[in-house]
Amino acid sequence: MSFSTQIKNELARIYPNGKCCRMAELSALLKLDGSFHILGKGKFAIHASTENAAVARKIVKLTSELFNLKHEVLVRRSVLRKNNNYVIYIPSQSHLNQTLNEIGILDDKMIIAPGIVPRLVRKDCCAASYLRGAFMGGGSMGNPAKGYHFELDTDNEQLALDLLSLCKRFKLSVKLSSRKKNYLIYIKDGEGIVNLLALIGAHKTLLNLEDLRIVKDMRNKVNRLVNCDTANIDKTVKAALLQLKDIAFLDEEVGLSRLPGSLQEVACKRLQFPQANVRELGELCEPPLSKSAIYHRIRRIRKLSEKLGR
Repeated sequence: MSFSTQIKNELARIYPNGKCCRMAELSALLKLDGSFHILGKGKFAIHASTENAAVARKIVKLTSELFNLKHEVLVRRSVLRKNNNYVIYIPSQSHLNQTLNEIGILDDKMIIAPGIVPRLVRKDCCAASYLRGAFMGGGSMGNPAKGYHFELDTDNEQLALDLLSLCKRFKLSVKLSSRKKNYLIYIKDGEGIVNLLALIGAHKTLLNLEDLRIVKDMRNKVNRLVNCDTANIDKTVKAALLQLKDIAFLDEEVGLSRLPGSLQEVACKRLQFPQANVRELGELCEPPLSKSAIYHRIRRIRKLSEKLGR
């Protein structure tokens, strides 16, 4: 089951207490999932299509409970994708036009409203319900284990702009882009997606996402630490090899026994412990030396070898 399906199944089980919130949710569902047919003489019909059975049941329940609309439900089997497509058809009936006006599909002039009718989302609870319905109707979310990507998809430019404004009203980190004839409102950061899921009520999915985020962040942290340790080891090995070459050159040219005592000690310890880092090298000396003291002596060995022509 995809992450999008999990979210929609969870959201479809949420039924707000307020009628205004249920109407906002139904409006968004039909705006993003529905098609409107003008039959002539001010008559309309609607059909909504979805691959999610829970979303289909919710559309049927909301239209029946809120407005007692008659409907037909068809189930079609996709040959290519091998899944069901649920089509809810609402034919023309005496109170359908009034219903469409109440849920903001038709404006007060009984003309199809291109965007979101402001009265539907005046309250924050209704606005959150509208976004919930919008996700069920035209939303998707990628697998967060691979990357964070949430989007709402519509071919209605004004609706896209209104949805963008609605998301920004809740300070969600959303952006808008176009793809061919469609408009996408999307979020690509984990925290922004978590905030949206909390807003629309997908709390179970939110907890699953947080678990994945923790594992992903921990894995990234471990990888960074491993990479850092590897880089430090490489640096230590390269420095030790250079020091060994300098010491071998001085031993051949002048002999280590002729070096000053302080340099002779560090040179001998490096030959004895080629894998040791600077801190460990200092601890091996008698008495133990600080890292800065070891660095100072190593630089003197380097300068001496360069002076002798290495």
